[in-house]
Amino acid sequence: MAYKISDDCTACGSCIDECPVEAISEGDIYVIDASICTDCGACADVCPVEAISQA
Repeated sequence: MAYKISDDCTACGSCIDECPVEAISEGDIYVIDASICTDCGACADVCPVEAISQA
């Protein structure tokens, strides 16, 4: 099950560099492409506001 980013996202950029498959897109609130996400959890581990969780 892919991860998702909630409205709590502050667009800090911490998660983008952690994603090994480049499934995260920048924006006012970042978005994870569920079709690419490998469910590794690296992004959730580094999110300072805990805005990333499993969908």
